[in-house]
Amino acid sequence: MYFIGIDFGTSGARSCVIDAEGTVIAEDSRDFGTLEEYERAGIWREALWDLVASLPPAIRTQLSDIALDGTSGTVIACDEALDPRAPPLLYNDDRAVEEAALIARTATAGHPAAAVTSGLSKVLWLKKRLGLTGARLYVNQADWLSGLLTGRVGMTDYHNALKMGLDLDELKWPAWVEYLADVDYLPVPIAPGARLGTVSRPRARYLGVNPGCMVHAGTTDSIAAFLAAEVKQSGDAVTSLGSTLVLKLLSDTRVESVEHGVYSHWFGNRWLAGGASNAGGAVLRQFFDDRSLAALSEQIDPRVASPLDYLPLPRPGERFPVNDPQLSPRLSPRPADDAAFLHGLLESLGRIEARGYSLLAELGANRLVRVETAGGGAKNPAWTRIRERMLGVPVRRANHAEAAYGAALLARDGLQCFASNPS
Repeated sequence: MYFIGIDFGTSGARSCVIDAEGTVIAEDSRDFGTLEEYERAGIWREALWDLVASLPPAIRTQLSDIALDGTSGTVIACDEALDPRAPPLLYNDDRAVEEAALIARTATAGHPAAAVTSGLSKVLWLKKRLGLTGARLYVNQADWLSGLLTGRVGMTDYHNALKMGLDLDELKWPAWVEYLADVDYLPVPIAPGARLGTVSRPRARYLGVNPGCMVHAGTTDSIAAFLAAEVKQSGDAVTSLGSTLVLKLLSDTRVESVEHGVYSHWFGNRWLAGGASNAGGAVLRQFFDDRSLAALSEQIDPRVASPLDYLPLPRPGERFPVNDPQLSPRLSPRPADDAAFLHGLLESLGRIEARGYSLLAELGANRLVRVETAGGGAKNPAWTRIRERMLGVPVRRANHAEAAYGAALLARDGLQCFASNPS
């Protein structure tokens, strides 16, 4: 009996198969490359089919459960057969300025759906252009992918639903969302890890998987990375260092601040507080490839602070720890020494992370105790030591640093992933 998790991130998709003990049985990945808007949905669908169908038959036929995660705030307008009616809008798409302002005037004060990059902002933007008959459903990336497997449409998990306007107290769409968007066009919120249904018979035959394989409601990519790290104590946190920098802190207290891009996710009887900066590995990729990053990092002394102060954004616009869609990058002056330049970039990214955790504490979340690191940046020991110096708490690479492993745990454990432990 095997369990598979599939992570859909910014640059690619990754799969992880585990057994009942959590041992990794198989891993695989697909790189998206550079995609045009109209290509996105087709490439995602192809990656999903390929990652499952490429598994050895002995694994495919024994798949018991599957769960997927996707980028939070990535929205697809589709018909009831899940065929897209417009190109998907990605998590960092900030075109819905007017819609975000309307939400801010209508929503509960401080709700993260009021952000210009929120899922609800994108829903309103798409509906305005598609009209009443242009699309039947507006779903998140993970919802759409799970629906492709089951053939059942119209459900989302609490985590992906948050930026669409979910009421965290009632765990349903509030009246103000119904007023703005008409909830008949939105998926029904259910708990992450809940059972959606088995893989449809035609899809099971096509992929060669066990027809009884259960598909579970998914989660966001950063929460899947948090689950992969398997931290349990309040005050523990996971920083995901991928194309963007995402912070998640397990807290006894729910904290929110639209001004700072801070929000809390449902996590059983506790909360997962944090935010997502647009800064991260995407900026490093503008200047260095993997080999250069590794070689130059070895020349950095992480005990010494860099005098360079950058704002390492890939393009204008920041979400956290300040929510400012007009904030401009600052990537100069650039020293002649590439190692010194990289040192400045890593230090500046560390400064964003440190400010983020400090802000969460100021807003009332638990004080930071330790940090597990997920994502590609977790492999860089110099960056880890820089961050440890700036955060003042132990920082280590998570035993399982890939979100796909967290999605596999969600497939295996379902709602038990969110059972509370003593803090």
